[in-house]
Amino acid sequence: MQSWVDGQPANALASLKDRGLAYGDGLFETLAVKVGTPLLLELHMQRLALGCSRLAIVADQALIRSELLAYAQAMGEGVLKLILTRGDSLRGYGASPEAKPRRILQASPAAAYPDAYGQQGIALFDCATRLAEQPLLAGLKHLNRLEQVIARSEWQDPAYAEGLMRDTSGRVIEGVFSNLFMVRDGVLITADLHRCGVAGVMRAALLAEAERLAIPCHVTDISLAQLQQADELFLCNSVYGVWPVRAFADLSWPVGPLTRKLQGIARTLLDV
Repeated sequence: MQSWVDGQPANALASLKDRGLAYGDGLFETLAVKVGTPLLLELHMQRLALGCSRLAIVADQALIRSELLAYAQAMGEGVLKLILTRGDSLRGYGASPEAKPRRILQASPAAAYPDAYGQQGIALFDCATRLAEQPLLAGLKHLNRLEQVIARSEWQDPAYAEGLMRDTSGRVIEGVFSNLFMVRDGVLITADLHRCGVAGVMRAALLAEAERLAIPCHVTDISLAQLQQADELFLCNSVYGVWPVRAFADLSWPVGPLTRKLQGIARTLLDV
C-alpha cells in the first residue's frame, strides 16, 4: 500500500529539509492492524501526546487519530508505522517557529514470527551495547534508535530472537524491541524507565491488567543478580504480544503460569 504524507498518498516520504531525517527530531508509533482496526490505539495516542509535549512538537492529535483510522481501514491488516517529525527547517539545530509537523504513514505486512517463540519461549542474547541515561528522552519512542540498531547488529544467529539491553550503570532495562518482565514469588516486576528505555504500549496495557486483576506488581530497578533469581521471565510488545524467555546466558526458566496468563491477555488485546 502506498505511503501517506500529511494525509495524501505520496511516493516521496520526506523533504530533504525534514528535521526527522537530519536530526531524528520526531517520534514514531508502530501499530498492529487487524480487520481495518489499529489495535491499542488509545495507548499509542497517549504515548504520542506525551512525546509531543516533551519535545514541544505542536501536532494536531485529532487529525493524526483520524488519519490512522482511515489508513488502517484502507490497509485491512498488517503493521502501520506513524512517523511524526517536527517538519522542515534550514541548516542548524535551532528549529524554525514556522515549522509544520509532518505526518508519514507506512504499511507493512503482518509480522511473521515462529509459533514456537510464543509457545516454547525464546533464547535471549546478551547485548554489549548499553543504553545511555537521559531522563528527558526516557520512555519516548523518538526517532533516534541508534543504540537499538547497534545492539541488533551484535548477533546474526537465528537461535536468538531478541537481545537484552542494560544501561550504562548495568541495570536491566528491556529487549532491543521489547519490554521485559520478571516474576518472583508471584510478584510481577518490570524496569523503571525514568532514565532510559522505551515505555512500550503493551507494557502499559499489561501493567493496567495486572492492577485490575490485583496481581502484585513492582516497577523498579532490576539488577542482573535479581534477574538470575527470577521464577519466570518474558518479553512483550504491541505487535507480537508476549514471548516467554526460556534461556539467557547460562540461565534458564520454565514458561510459568503468570506468563501464560498475561500471554492470554495480550492475545486478547491484539484481537478484534
